[in-house]
Amino acid sequence: MNQGVSSLCSRSVVALTARCGVLSALIALTACQPAVLDPRGPVGEAQKTILIDSLAIMLAIVIPTLVATLGCAWWYRRSNTRARHLPDFTYSGQLEMIVWAIPLLTIMLLGGVAWISSHDLDPARPLPSKDPPLEVQVVSLDWKWLFIYPRQHVASVNHLVIPAGLPVHFSLTSASVMNAFFIPQLGSMIYTMNGMATQLNLHADEPGVFLGLSTNYSGDGFADMHFDTEALPMDRFSAWVDATRGTGPTLTSQSYTELAKQSLGVAPFTYRDVDPDLFKNIVTQALPPGPGPVEETSPGASKRAEK
Repeated sequence: MNQGVSSLCSRSVVALTARCGVLSALIALTACQPAVLDPRGPVGEAQKTILIDSLAIMLAIVIPTLVATLGCAWWYRRSNTRARHLPDFTYSGQLEMIVWAIPLLTIMLLGGVAWISSHDLDPARPLPSKDPPLEVQVVSLDWKWLFIYPRQHVASVNHLVIPAGLPVHFSLTSASVMNAFFIPQLGSMIYTMNGMATQLNLHADEPGVFLGLSTNYSGDGFADMHFDTEALPMDRFSAWVDATRGTGPTLTSQSYTELAKQSLGVAPFTYRDVDPDLFKNIVTQALPPGPGPVEETSPGASKRAEK
């Protein structure tokens, strides 16, 4: 008897622990990217509005459906003798019209909001500004990010520095597999693909440090493909450019070939000068994709290459 009670209690504890674990995992998942709801730029703010509006529109179906489900379950309970049971009921045109018309109208409204907003937030559309945007060329590598500033003739790896209050025009490509560039607080994720360049326009309203990351799985080092986006006042951004020009190596075709090798956990560093045709050569594949794994990321790679 005691063993049975003990076994029952043990199973109850295990079941309760499992439920708590699932609940904790769900809470963790909902909190993994709160930055999307804490925008620091006009694009991110507009996307937050779309998310909230879409949720409100969908709740117009979800809430009445939940209420009707609970109401029907309560009204048609066994003890309620006032409920009318119609075992031969098969069809009602009025009921069918309600069941289909409301979701159809909701989908039309939601689709209209998404259509208009998507065109207004076209990633390639320049953001309104009296000043010309900062040009940044982005290359996704295995497994790191290369940021080239063509007008400033400098570059950085795994560290994006931009001026606050000034639009930024990104030209993006991939030196390897397809990837995805995303700064949640600034908005608009966009893919990078080998052999082509995509366009993205973002704007940071205020100084700060924002998380940037890859959102498309690309192999062993995917977890390390994140970077800090540092938005600085214009005078501090100019000081950063001047300091970068005075230190570090030069990014040439030869040094790029070395950089393109697969590597894990690369610490941020900068280049004091950049070959002006480098990004074009990457996009047109005049420079070949990354040469593949190195010993640090794939033990035995050098031996396999010799064979």
